Amino acid sequence: MWRDSGVSTESFYLVRPECTDVPKTKFKIRAGKTLSVRKWQSAFSPEGYLDIGKTLSRIHHGGVHPTIRGEVWEFLLGCYDTTSTFDERQQIRQRRRVRYAQLKDECRQMFPMVGSGRFITAPVITEDGKPIQDPIVLQQAYDRVQENDASNNNEPLRETVPQGPQDEKVIQWKLTLHQIGLDVKRTDRTLVYFEKQENLSKLWDILAVYSWFDKDVGYCQGMSDLCSPMIILLEDEADAFWCFEHLMRRLRGNFTCTANSVGVETQLSHLAAVTQVIDPKLHQHLENLGGGDYLFAFRMLMVLFRREFSFGDSLYLWEMMWALEYDPDLCSLYAADPEAQIEKSDESKGKSKSKKQFGKYERENLRSGGKGAETPLPISVFLVASVLKEKSPKLLEARGLDDVVKILNDMNGNMDAKKTCIGALKLHKKYLKKVKK
Repeated sequence: MWRDSGVSTESFYLVRPECTDVPKTKFKIRAGKTLSVRKWQSAFSPEGYLDIGKTLSRIHHGGVHPTIRGEVWEFLLGCYDTTSTFDERQQIRQRRRVRYAQLKDECRQMFPMVGSGRFITAPVITEDGKPIQDPIVLQQAYDRVQENDASNNNEPLRETVPQGPQDEKVIQWKLTLHQIGLDVKRTDRTLVYFEKQENLSKLWDILAVYSWFDKDVGYCQGMSDLCSPMIILLEDEADAFWCFEHLMRRLRGNFTCTANSVGVETQLSHLAAVTQVIDPKLHQHLENLGGGDYLFAFRMLMVLFRREFSFGDSLYLWEMMWALEYDPDLCSLYAADPEAQIEKSDESKGKSKSKKQFGKYERENLRSGGKGAETPLPISVFLVASVLKEKSPKLLEARGLDDVVKILNDMNGNMDAKKTCIGALKLHKKYLKKVKK
């Protein structure tokens, strides 16, 4: 029987020719399986209501066509309600763009390099708020000024490194700016897209603005890996910012730190509990090696497997995860978002949500009473558990944590996103059955 071998997606995310050791993307566009432009458009009513139930299974089984990824992700992440109309969404989009412009302008007032097309990689301020006249920063600022001369928009160099006392929140924000710059320079540098200075600057701007917008979390390493796909998929910088911001609503707990712990440790403890149930022998072995805290899985959970898969395959994995976890009430759960407060039309009010509007993973949680007192675990925990389960025979031979790390690192670029998701669903079902007993 003839089988569609699929169309490669390598041309959508071009890799620099000198980067020969980059893993090939396994994800391919398959007719009848991948969510196509036609299938996506047919899921909307003439007014713009989205029957997302028609698309979730397609995304889960075959991913999303790269040309519509950005738009689809905005729905999967809860940026827009499926019961909103085309007009309502356009209003929300415009309001958000205005809000982002305001936030960016606030940041520019505090540090004029924001929005300049440049960024910094060296500290500009000490912890007590005193400016640092670092030669690297001065040169970077000088380059910006030289460029601005052409447009008669020259701002004094001294404004880049302000003098005098500053607010503590402003100091904390400025202390992160060079770290963002350092991380931006390292993020997805194998992609042709990031050869352009303007794209690196766009990534730095979004992360700098987000750090000011969410002061409780600020900026942490790993966020650049999560934000990078957004600016590639969504051309408008403001749209990319809000899509990233909605992703961070799911993940910000991972980046919330206290004096005694890092937020992701909660998920690591959940991972340990899941592994103890589904593979007690492996869990005991890891504990004996001193790895009972599961810190070796830190990166997988922190940046959602960005380093374990090729760029294209990590996007495929993400959209499968979000389709499986999809909750049609997601947007209303984000109702505190002032940019989403638009009066709904009478026709879209009070629409009941059928089971098919929920992702497969979420339906399983509903079936098992997961909407009760105990918050369901995110699918990412079961994805990592699935990887550990698959590598259990090798991990059981590990004589130390260095061996564990090496076994997991050897998987980088060789993992299958769809197979990993299927394994996670099976383990989730198995786990729910066992904990019910």
